[in-house]
Order: sequence, then structure tokens, then C-alpha cells
Amino acid sequence: MPNTPRRATAPCPICGKAASPNHTPFCSQGCRDRDLLAWLGDAYRVPGPPADMEDSEMPGDGLDSEAPRPL
Repeated sequence: MPNTPRRATAPCPICGKAASPNHTPFCSQGCRDRDLLAWLGDAYRVPGPPADMEDSEMPGDGLDSEAPRPL
């Protein structure tokens, strides 16, 4: 039998319990859902000044274009 190194499992980043193979790196579906809600609720945002849309380099074409739509 080959000697394969075992990877150390880190605890769940939400509650600290042992991670489950079915929900890695979390311990349960509940912790996975809590983490997703934190991402969706901007809990993991990087603080900084508000973005100024006038100074951004957005192209004048595409979905945000102000060109009239064909009827």
C-alpha cells in the first residue's frame, strides 16, 4: 500500500466544528448557507471610499448603453 499523506482538515470557518466531507470546508448545510448569506449581504466587503460612476472607465456600448432599443 503506498504511503499517501493525509491532508489535515481545518475546522468549519463559521462555527469551529469539524468539517464534513459532504460540505467542505463547512460542517453542515446550515453553515454553508450562513456563509452564502454573508457573501450576499456584503459582510465580506473590503472597506474603502464609495465608487464614483462618473470617473469609471465603462464603455459606451453593451447592456449599459444609452442607445435607443430597436422596436
